[in-house]
Amino acid sequence: MLDALVEAVHASPGIAGKADIAPVMERLAPHGAESGAIRLGDDCAAIPDGDGWLLFAMEGFLNTLVAEEPHFAGYCGVLVNISDIAAMGGRPTAVADAIWSRDQEHMTPIIEGMMEASRVYNLPVVGGHSSTASDGEQLAVAIIGRARQLLTSFDAAPGDRLLAAIDLRGHYHEPWPNWDASSGQDPQRLRQDLALLPEIAEAGLCRAAKDISMAGLIGTALMLFESSGVGATLYIDDIPMPESTDPIRWLVHTFPSYGFLLAVAPEHEEAVIERFAERDIACARIGTCDATRTVRLRNNEGERGIWDFHQTPLTGCPTVTPEQGA
Repeated sequence: MLDALVEAVHASPGIAGKADIAPVMERLAPHGAESGAIRLGDDCAAIPDGDGWLLFAMEGFLNTLVAEEPHFAGYCGVLVNISDIAAMGGRPTAVADAIWSRDQEHMTPIIEGMMEASRVYNLPVVGGHSSTASDGEQLAVAIIGRARQLLTSFDAAPGDRLLAAIDLRGHYHEPWPNWDASSGQDPQRLRQDLALLPEIAEAGLCRAAKDISMAGLIGTALMLFESSGVGATLYIDDIPMPESTDPIRWLVHTFPSYGFLLAVAPEHEEAVIERFAERDIACARIGTCDATRTVRLRNNEGERGIWDFHQTPLTGCPTVTPEQGA
């Protein structure tokens, strides 16, 4: 299985799609460096604001998903943005949307999906842009939030334990790779589950995190390691996974509605795992960060290398290596 998993990582469209970020970063990075406090390439832009940080993010959606699953796409438009805010240690404030459609009839289910998520997560949709002058449906959603203490993609350090926290109480929204642990669930529980991330940040228990994205668990881990300038060994057999789920689909292709990777100092590992366990969210150590800038997969079959950032960048995000004081 290990060889097949390595092959799947290198063939993954989700991971390959993250490589599209690199040429954009090449143009934006110099401007971002001039801005001083704002690092480019994280789940949200984090702008110093009084005693905390203003968070801003935006997500665009595949036209095929919007066309074939308009209500679900609208719901996800709110949900995935909330996850970006939580991954930065923040709490969401509001979202705005940009929707294009061929007519009002095709636009309505997208808006209804957004409004359902707005009610579930108690997050207002405060405006945006809409047009029925398009030849098909398109959707982008932006969000703002605030953080008192940041979690970033740049602060994982050698020796940190990599934890995966995933809500396994869901199902695939077939045939899509989305693991839906949100639809039909108790809204209060969902809000409290998301509040764990800023609570952990504010308690000083974690310094780096990312939400698991379309790149899948392994691809998201690669993005975190690249930005932090570290390497790691991932323990495949220890990753939380639903029963009877194809491991390659779960590890490489799945986009969970609630899934986060956290880089935690050894002395805080048990406390963080316990916080998720108290809310019945599966959380386990799945790796250990090191200074190699290479990434390896390990299970009972042995160990295989999958990435060497010395040779192959992924997103091209600006990196501060441990030697530079990440």
